[in-house]
Amino acid sequence: MEKWITRGGAALCAAGSLALFWTFGVFLAAPWRAGRLLSLNSIEMQVLGVSLFAALAVAWGALHILAIADRADNPRTYYTFCVALLIAAILAMADGMAWTAARIA
Repeated sequence: MEKWITRGGAALCAAGSLALFWTFGVFLAAPWRAGRLLSLNSIEMQVLGVSLFAALAVAWGALHILAIADRADNPRTYYTFCVALLIAAILAMADGMAWTAARIA
């Protein structure tokens, strides 16, 4: 039973990281669309950096919480969750960018 509690905690952290990746996508959309990713000012770089760093840190935490429950006993579940989290993070960033692009246009 305690493994399900640990997996639930990891799922909550993963959901939070996906929300942060979505936020990163929202902040990334405007400079990406304007073609000025290499010429961001310091405030834009800080907003992008903080949202990306927070998303990566929470995702890393979710994977480590899940490793407590599944890495040794059930590595296939752990690696499946890792791949699913990576795909979901990419999709969350893309959705955040699409959401912002729809409101800019």
